[in-house]
Amino acid sequence: MPDDLKDGRIVIVGASLAGLRAAEALREEGFTGSLTVVGDELHAPYDRPPLSKQVLLGQATAQTTELPMRRDPDAEWRLGVRATGLDLLEKRVLLEDGESLPYDRVLIATGTRARPWPNKEEAALEGVFTLRSLEDGAGLADRLAARPERVLVIGGGFTGSEIASACRELGVQVTVTERGPAPLVGALGGTLSKLAAVMQRNHGVDLRTGVTVTALKGNGAFTGAELSDGSRVDADVCVAALGAIRNVEWLAESGLAAGPRGIACDAGCRAFNMYGIVTDDVFVAGDVSRFPHPLFGYQLLSLEHWGNAVEQAEVAAHNMVNPGPLQRPHLAVPVFWSTQFGLNIKSVGVPPYSDHIVIAQGSLEARRLAMVYGYKGRVTAAVTVDMAKALDYYRHLIESAAPFPPPPGAADRAIAADVTIPSDVPDPSVLSHGPTVALTGHLPDRRLTVV
Repeated sequence: MPDDLKDGRIVIVGASLAGLRAAEALREEGFTGSLTVVGDELHAPYDRPPLSKQVLLGQATAQTTELPMRRDPDAEWRLGVRATGLDLLEKRVLLEDGESLPYDRVLIATGTRARPWPNKEEAALEGVFTLRSLEDGAGLADRLAARPERVLVIGGGFTGSEIASACRELGVQVTVTERGPAPLVGALGGTLSKLAAVMQRNHGVDLRTGVTVTALKGNGAFTGAELSDGSRVDADVCVAALGAIRNVEWLAESGLAAGPRGIACDAGCRAFNMYGIVTDDVFVAGDVSRFPHPLFGYQLLSLEHWGNAVEQAEVAAHNMVNPGPLQRPHLAVPVFWSTQFGLNIKSVGVPPYSDHIVIAQGSLEARRLAMVYGYKGRVTAAVTVDMAKALDYYRHLIESAAPFPPPPGAADRAIAADVTIPSDVPDPSVLSHGPTVALTGHLPDRRLTVV
């Protein structure tokens, strides 16, 4: 490896948002060596959030979601070819076409894919979709534009809820099945998920909670589904919104700490090997990573957030071309947003990392509020509904480890909000779709035994 970190060969695996932003940042940091970006899709990096919003509503086409380049990263793009392995000893990325790419440093940004409907024959029925790729978005948008009689959405997480919202905006009948007690419960806890349930039903969604889909029916084409409570839903389109699978299978023989929850790395985005020893030349960024965060008990966080992918990619790029003393940690506080059923939901921090909540501003009745989450007497998150301007104040409380319940400040009431209630966050292992933030250490309320 060259002495000068600004030179040499860098390979980025994943032509994703994180992969593109890392490539740009490497050049901005003064990297002059050869840069190769490998991607298993044929498309240049594109933006995924519009696929469940503007694209389904016909306000944009899937083809217009390509990410703008902030600068030309002067990279060799190897698109439409899948990485099949990583040889840490020989320092090579193995490709499915039999070729291998030598590297001095490698960045893994392979992201996630949609969790498919588990029964392959049922999943292959015409009219059954997942929503993750550009093709998924285009196909589902075409079906919604043809005005189906009814759409069945399996899973009431953020993606499922946004799809249901788009259906209602288009005037299409929609049924949502959710295994938990309410939509968004894994991400936001019990209280706010009740508001989400009310909003869905108020907008005409046929919401079924506490049930699972046991079978998809159809003869070549999807016609309906059977539920665990014995009922049947007739529909002509089905979307399985069951959360994401992290793309780590290609690393099975690599010796890295890669598993179903992602690839473990340190706060500087350097990957751990399977023995917990940090690597010097393998870096991780985006949805596929699990990283420790001091504000959340150094638990490993797995985030499926747009902003996290960008910020982590920039930290990884910086650390790839700078020596140890100049490397910096990825300490950004997670931020997430969603628009559905006329509500703007914004979150800062990690709501599942909580034991109590308090409504600090507004009210559930008014459909406009700021809810603050705390864990062991410290503010760990806040979620606003149609009150996004308040979020900066709560971000400051999280970053400064402010006491919970929070003091009056941004609050629109004179006294401190002191009526706290349990946050009612379910164990993520019982949800079909995971929360948008997965805590992959011990859960806040219990220590997991390591066998």
